[in-house]
Amino acid sequence: MGKLIGYTQGTYDMFHIGHLNLIKNAKRRCDYLIVGVNTDELVESYKHKRPIIPLAERAEIVRAIRYVDEVLITDTLDKKAIWDKIRFDEIYIGDDWKGKFDFLKDEGCEVVYLPRTPEISTTQIKKDLNDKM
Repeated sequence: MGKLIGYTQGTYDMFHIGHLNLIKNAKRRCDYLIVGVNTDELVESYKHKRPIIPLAERAEIVRAIRYVDEVLITDTLDKKAIWDKIRFDEIYIGDDWKGKFDFLKDEGCEVVYLPRTPEISTTQIKKDLNDKM
């Protein structure tokens, strides 16, 4: 049997412990972990704001994490299109999305919803910073 390829994706703006926990938990489940990092334009298209940290820096931060085997710059949220391109065996998604990506199981991809780290998010960090100003 070959090595198990896993995939997860995110913006990873203002990298925090929740991001690290998701990546670490994903790597525990696979032999080779590919992490998609969303482009600035993609993030702007659905969040209606640009990330604080530019794409090149976010990708370099993620690339430096020992649990990450490969970084994929990603310009789509379409997980089926990404699966068609790189054919990972498992996809790791925060459990706040539970059920939303189950359709990938029909493609032969295991969908694993991993627990979010409570009370941490980039949105919360930005709010806390604004409250302190």
